[in-house]
Amino acid sequence: MVYSQFGKRFLDVVLATLMLLILSPFFILIFLILGIHHRGNPFFYQERPGKGSHIFEIIKFKTMRDGVDNNGDPLPDEYRITALGKFIRNTSLDEIPQLLNVLRGDMSLVGPRPLLKEYLILYSQEQSRRHLVRPGVTGWAQINGRNAISWQRKFAYDTWYVDNISFGLDVKILFITLWNVLRGKGVSQQGHVTVGRFTGNN
Repeated sequence: MVYSQFGKRFLDVVLATLMLLILSPFFILIFLILGIHHRGNPFFYQERPGKGSHIFEIIKFKTMRDGVDNNGDPLPDEYRITALGKFIRNTSLDEIPQLLNVLRGDMSLVGPRPLLKEYLILYSQEQSRRHLVRPGVTGWAQINGRNAISWQRKFAYDTWYVDNISFGLDVKILFITLWNVLRGKGVSQQGHVTVGRFTGNN
């Protein structure tokens, strides 16, 4: 209880600051490359629900073009993602700017991943419990399959984490995340470049 209320936030600030300092050369290099590649802003911003379903703006490196269909809707991921963007996703380098979200208090280093806000009305009461804590850059679901598992299993892992938060568990998740990133494990779901959309529980 003490860790989840006080220690977790302290750990987030300390580690996120250290990680930003260590990763700053990569941050600057990717910023410059994507700025040229996309002829403009190298960042991707999107509204996501956080703790208590409060909406915040997540920051990631941009890995897709802004292509739309005749109705003005975004084209499927496989048509918009670039070769450079695919590499950045596979190495999880697109997640680095989320350390700024952690420092702002929008996110934690470890927690359920922040998903699209239109999913909020689709969750069951049990699945909605994932919003009792800050969303994470990584989480229990991410080290147990990431995008390669079903939505139902992902949400079950998220709510299990909510009930079992501890310092030891967070450290374990962070170390396994690093190992999975180095192996490029679980980046995509079968049949999709990244992950298919959640359409509800029926």
